[in-house]
Amino acid sequence: MESAAVQSAALAGSVHADMSVWGLFMQADFIVKAVMIGLLLASFWCWAIIFEKIMRMRRLRRQASQFEESFWSGGSLDDLFDRIGSRPVDPMSAIFSSAMREWRRSTSRKGGDREASHQSLSERIDRVMQITLNRELEQLERYMTFLASVGSTAPFVGLFGTVWGIMNSFTAIAVSKNTSLAVVAPGIAEALFATALGLVAAIPAVI
Repeated sequence: MESAAVQSAALAGSVHADMSVWGLFMQADFIVKAVMIGLLLASFWCWAIIFEKIMRMRRLRRQASQFEESFWSGGSLDDLFDRIGSRPVDPMSAIFSSAMREWRRSTSRKGGDREASHQSLSERIDRVMQITLNRELEQLERYMTFLASVGSTAPFVGLFGTVWGIMNSFTAIAVSKNTSLAVVAPGIAEALFATALGLVAAIPAVI
């Protein structure tokens, strides 16, 4: 850490120290760079998940509207089930298909089996619809755990980078025996930059 502080002091000794984003990254030591890179990767992955969720919800909303229009059109439910087939494309179609599949399976029975089937048909249809609903919800909630983890841990990871950077700044002051702003500012800036990256990664994930 002392060698990193010496390097920071040498870099900070220049009045014309590079205070750009890239300059702050290049001046940081290995630990702070690793924190920054990890937070950037987490942020990119969070944004990819967010955009995928947005596009998927728009598609599902459009498909759900089409299904509702067909369902309430007054046509035969059997025809609608045959048209949807065994591969429904949206949650509402999947729930409808599971209910119709159970209905057909029960009505195909004969005699006493059929009478016994009708007695518990409503319960079985409710059960298969609930199972299908839970499965569809699991698909919709995919990667939500990752977003929650990033939202809760990214600020603390950024804070770790900040603390480490400030420690380097104080060590640089001790090495150079100079408390001027030219020595202190670059280390403080790179430390706060790590906190900023932590917030950039956490805020979209929480929202």
